[in-house]
Amino acid sequence: MEQWMRQGFHWLAANPSANRWARRWGLRFGAARFVAGETLEKALDVVRDLNRRGLEVTLDHLGESVTDAAEAEEAVRACLETLEGIDRTGVRSHLSIKLTQLGLDIDRSLTEKQVVQILERAGKAGTFVRIDMEDSARLPATLDLFKTVRRVYDHVGIVIQAYLYRSEQDLRELETLGANVRLVKGAYREPPSLAFPSKRDVDENMKKLIDMHLQSGCYTAVASHDPAILGHTRERVEQWSVPRDRFEFQMLYGIRPDLQRDLVEKGYRVRVYVPYGTDWFAYFMRRLAERPANVWFVLKNVGRHAG
Repeated sequence: MEQWMRQGFHWLAANPSANRWARRWGLRFGAARFVAGETLEKALDVVRDLNRRGLEVTLDHLGESVTDAAEAEEAVRACLETLEGIDRTGVRSHLSIKLTQLGLDIDRSLTEKQVVQILERAGKAGTFVRIDMEDSARLPATLDLFKTVRRVYDHVGIVIQAYLYRSEQDLRELETLGANVRLVKGAYREPPSLAFPSKRDVDENMKKLIDMHLQSGCYTAVASHDPAILGHTRERVEQWSVPRDRFEFQMLYGIRPDLQRDLVEKGYRVRVYVPYGTDWFAYFMRRLAERPANVWFVLKNVGRHAG
């Protein structure tokens, strides 16, 4: 049953009609638990609150799979506005971007120009930019573009997904560039020909990648809510005396705030991924696919609004 639910949420995440329907309803039915708001100002309020609790942030103006050049240009403006908001308010936040939102499926050279524009603005404000990883079909182009801009800009990072077989080799190549890498398990639906079908194998590969990158001397961001992964990382950094300014933990807004608070109290750097914007539906569906138990939370909200 749970597997069917996961597949259904992944299908909905990629369905344009469902996305349009969701936009009309706004952040109802539970999405507000995972999305900071539809406007930048609301998101900045959330960032201020998280900063007061000792948490760092990365802001993401939601959107992906853009097929219209005008939409890609609008996405760039939103990213620049986000950078301006971070600079204006002085909040402690990075910026996360998705290349398909910036036109990767339309024109690779256009996307590179967009990314350079964002990195130039971020550099002036002293803000770090993370290029998020999407599904495996976009992975080669994403890595290629990252490697191109990384040769020029230091304040840019990338993401590697542990569920893909190829990730170990990709990480080795990124380490030659001194790349700042966020390590995640992976949230997209991938075939067994490309990805480990077993959770146990994904977890073991995640630990292997964490060990590799911590020992490489490159900055490591471990993005997980799994206590076993967090515990493994803590053991390794103590075992190898990894300085605390060379790694951080990352978690999603609205998920396991208790773990976030506990790690901060123990003196670790914790960064919360805070998404915002009107194009929230695909992101929300992937969060439900990761943990179908959240569906009951959504159903309670549906009942509240229906009443």
